Amino acid sequence: MPETNSFRVFATCDIGESLDVLRRRGYEVEVYGSPDPPPKKLIIEKLRGGIDGLITTLRDPIDAEIFEAGKGRLKVVAQIAVGFDNINRADANRYRIPFTHTADVLTEATAEFAFFIMGAVARKLWNSEHLVRQGKWGAWHPYLPFLGDEVTGKTIAVIGTGRIGLAMIKKSTGFDMNILCYDPVYQNQEYVAAIQEIKDLRYRRGLNPESTFIRYVGLEEALRGADFVSVHVPLLREGESPTPTYHLFNELTLRWMKPTAYLVNTSRGPVVDEKALYRALKENWIAGAALDVFEREPLPADSPLRDPALADRLRLFHHFASGGKITRLASDPGKGMAGRCVQGLIDVLEKNYGGDIAAMPYVVNKEAFRDQGRSGS
Repeated sequence: MPETNSFRVFATCDIGESLDVLRRRGYEVEVYGSPDPPPKKLIIEKLRGGIDGLITTLRDPIDAEIFEAGKGRLKVVAQIAVGFDNINRADANRYRIPFTHTADVLTEATAEFAFFIMGAVARKLWNSEHLVRQGKWGAWHPYLPFLGDEVTGKTIAVIGTGRIGLAMIKKSTGFDMNILCYDPVYQNQEYVAAIQEIKDLRYRRGLNPESTFIRYVGLEEALRGADFVSVHVPLLREGESPTPTYHLFNELTLRWMKPTAYLVNTSRGPVVDEKALYRALKENWIAGAALDVFEREPLPADSPLRDPALADRLRLFHHFASGGKITRLASDPGKGMAGRCVQGLIDVLEKNYGGDIAAMPYVVNKEAFRDQGRSGS
């Protein structure tokens, strides 16, 4: 395509070589250079100066104040994230500004991260490394200084069977795990049947000495039967859905889990009531947990989850599940979040899909543009 575009774009963070894709197309691109998020007032200042496209992260509050500052010129907000809790959807619709996200490309990276941190907390990897870094060494003893729990052959409950949940199921199958699935909205029975076929074949061919299963069950049955619980649901609050997930894991549901079981959350922080989880760990209702997301991020300094007494059974990560090089930065929109973010922005600004915003695959708030047809108006 000829380099005749004269769009101005402001990115609140550096998303790598994908920005060069825009520059080669003639875009004027300005990037906020600090790894910390820019002050909201700076974003407003940039918008008032004339910006066509805004590239954002989950750290940037995008609301009516932002849209008003960009009124008359801002055409799209392109978010380099799957989630968009930071974007006020109603405000975006009122100002008729489409916003995009980067779903799908982080599916495998997030699922493998969930699996890795599950193994890390169960096999006590941090505990072992901590000893070594302290200059200590575990004695050769049947159970001292500590033992971890194996993952292979155990039962995992996958809570939420969307794209990432299904990827977690696939990875768990390779470890000969029994799998209990729970999803209140949609049960992908075809996928489950395919996984059972694989499990049966592995058993028949002697690759697994024991027959294993996968099936959908209710939430209580899933939690009571699992050795590991991996959470992959969206954040839905009361009034937003007939099946809200806010504080889905609370005192009641955490007590359903086995005292030997582990909880893994790579979905959204508020799905877990952190006060209840703290109590569950402190009072040994469950064996441990690994968290990549929190109710407040960054995790506050006074969070009870920082209690040193929990350090041997609680792994804490910085919302890092998608933090793979290809997943985050590849300029190919089929592989990288950065590439998909840029493509979503290009689709809107260059009026791809005949200018029909509702037809653009990465636009989230399509409902605000259903009436425009393919006119691009």
